[in-house]
Amino acid sequence: MAVTMHGRRVMVTGGAGFIGVHSVEALLEAGAEVLVIDDLRHASYRPLPGAARLEVADVAEGTARTAIEEWQPTAILHLAAQGGVNRSWREPTMDAHINVLGTVSVLAAAMASGCRRVVVASSGGALYGAARRLPTPEDEPAQPRSPYGTAKLSIEHYLGHFTRAGAIDALALRYGNVYGPGQDGTGEAGVVAISSRRLLEGRAPVIRGDGAQTRDFTYVGDVVAANVLGLNSTVTGAFNVGTGSETAIGDLVRRLCELAGYRGEPEREPLPPGEVARSALDNSLAAERLGWSPAVSLDDGLARTLESFRTQVS
Repeated sequence: MAVTMHGRRVMVTGGAGFIGVHSVEALLEAGAEVLVIDDLRHASYRPLPGAARLEVADVAEGTARTAIEEWQPTAILHLAAQGGVNRSWREPTMDAHINVLGTVSVLAAAMASGCRRVVVASSGGALYGAARRLPTPEDEPAQPRSPYGTAKLSIEHYLGHFTRAGAIDALALRYGNVYGPGQDGTGEAGVVAISSRRLLEGRAPVIRGDGAQTRDFTYVGDVVAANVLGLNSTVTGAFNVGTGSETAIGDLVRRLCELAGYRGEPEREPLPPGEVARSALDNSLAAERLGWSPAVSLDDGLARTLESFRTQVS
């Protein structure tokens, strides 16, 4: 059954970004009124729907807090983040400013505006690190191996604190490696988007290391479905949002090469520091508590993503 959100006022931070635009589209379709707060530094090539109101602001600054307090949302989807693991090593102070201070600022504004429901984007692979169990359940001890993962762990501690204090009802969604149409293929994060763009431009894809490292690739439409279910629920804590399956980076790139008709060899680069060797997320808790499960297969998702990039490159 489709989720309805008529009469709900939902604020989406980072709503002009990759996952954000997809989420805004789904929320508007469900009948919600949407306010987006985004500094537009990492805006998706997919335009925001005209029905969404946009406030251009950094979530860690006063302008964003004022916008939240004045608009008085009934729920907040907090997606704004510095999302690059490699960048977090180069700029850990900026990573903490955006990911930790930005989140705390949003939580403070939520409390000031009387908004109790807050759903926050967290990260499965970056949080668990070298997990002992695969697929990894939520009770696996967190062992982040990058400043980015450490920031996400800190965020979850803040969510737990404010929830236990009775100030908000917060849910962290620990995403797998999200991919799909609208992702930036020109940066350094997002192997599906980067490889798709390179292949359609006639350039070789890049594999870091031997390509044997695995990730839980989760289609953006499935992640958006979890976001909407989370906003429409009262459950708190942290849930994995992934497929439960491992895919080696080398295998993923080969699949994209086949779809694009590319017959050359990939280029090779060294692994960056803190690279997680294997990652897959146990999604049984999200199925039980949210009624969520992934619906899009990897082959179908890759085909949709590659096709979306054809319109950008051509």
